[in-house]
Amino acid sequence: MGGLAAALLPAVKDFGAVWVGSSGKFNAPSDKDSFAKVEALGTGALATIDLPKEHYNRYYEGFANSALWPTLHSRSDLIRVSQEDYASYRHINAYMARALLRFCKPDAIYWVQDYHFLALGQELRKLGVRQRIGFFLHTPWPSFSMMSSLPQHRELVQAMLEYDLIGFQTSAGRKNFAEYVTEVLGGKVVDGHVLTETHTCRLETFPIGIDADDFAARAVAADRNAEVMRFRESLRDERLVIGVDRVDYSKGLTNRVHAFERLLTKHPPLRRRVRMLQIAVPSRCGIKAYDQLQSELSAAVGEVNGRIGEPDWTPIRYLNKGYSQQVLAGFYRTAQIGLVTPLHDGMNLVAKEYVAAQDPENPGVLVLSEFAGAAKELDAALLVNPNDIDGIADQLAVALKMPREERIERWESMMKALRETSLHHWFSSFVASLKRGLPDEPARKRLPANETRSYSAVPPLAMGG
Repeated sequence: MGGLAAALLPAVKDFGAVWVGSSGKFNAPSDKDSFAKVEALGTGALATIDLPKEHYNRYYEGFANSALWPTLHSRSDLIRVSQEDYASYRHINAYMARALLRFCKPDAIYWVQDYHFLALGQELRKLGVRQRIGFFLHTPWPSFSMMSSLPQHRELVQAMLEYDLIGFQTSAGRKNFAEYVTEVLGGKVVDGHVLTETHTCRLETFPIGIDADDFAARAVAADRNAEVMRFRESLRDERLVIGVDRVDYSKGLTNRVHAFERLLTKHPPLRRRVRMLQIAVPSRCGIKAYDQLQSELSAAVGEVNGRIGEPDWTPIRYLNKGYSQQVLAGFYRTAQIGLVTPLHDGMNLVAKEYVAAQDPENPGVLVLSEFAGAAKELDAALLVNPNDIDGIADQLAVALKMPREERIERWESMMKALRETSLHHWFSSFVASLKRGLPDEPARKRLPANETRSYSAVPPLAMGG
């Protein structure tokens, strides 16, 4: 299950939302629209849509992940874009808008998720929707100069301004967006409100969270999981450093591998006493940048194991497959160090899950990139620059030596932060903000104060796996 799906499914179950997303299947080219299959899920429902096959690859692998993703993660060197890809992106956004229209009620509100649907709000407006439409971006938003590297940046941001509310993971992302509006579009931003000719779009920060206590309970239950027990026994008396990521160039994976090697090179007595487990789930196969990274990462792990491994000891265990949340919770609880070193990340829920999974009496240490959104909340972690190989190695050494009392103090501080910015808080605060009055309220239909139903559109692949 992807991070976005893991975050949103509890909201569907507990808050009565209808989540509209892809079925993972395609419709016939002759079908202009597709029927939505609706299934109950807790107090809410999942509605799945077949997408047009002739546009999907250009939309998803093309514009969304070969143009938008590198732009949002400040990698202009990896941007690959064509007009055909962009046309398919807009086509899918319009297609999904027509699908959402089927769920339109007078008292409905719409909540659109992530970079796959930047233009969906504008497409809903074209169809006559005047109800509230909110948007949440799960990735970073880059500087205005970086965003300008994308040829279609102006029309995309102008389309985004049709939303009533745009939510960001961090204040830095929100400030970057406001600066783009003023510096590139020549627009006006007053007290967090973008003033357009027709209405006002509000910009706010909503750091996404997890249900920390629920995840902690999973970690305790995982102690009895057969796979977790076998893994723990295989470590003998060795301590464990764990990393869990998709294979993505934003995650800083090769730097992490080299930092672990540097740790063992600088501190030879740690060999055979500490081991690293890196779970790296293949992602977006078929896109050149990802296929190349997969090869580079596999080669880096092989080289490190070849240089410092021994016939009966392998320093890095490297796995290219996913695991259930329950098993991952058990792995996290087993590890003395959680190593999370993205170059850029909107939030990073792995960092939060690692903290939640720890034994309160003997918690591990989180080593976290300062460029992850989670670093703003989890400042009791050992923060590192993901480009500083020696710095990461040094902090790993500090973590391994950290006394129990300090580990408990840091862990308690981070758990307090997780409970204050829980998944429930993220969901409810966004919906509450979306309902609040705007300066141009007469131009929008006011929603009843007690309305709680939300309609969400999500990336087509978030429902898979």
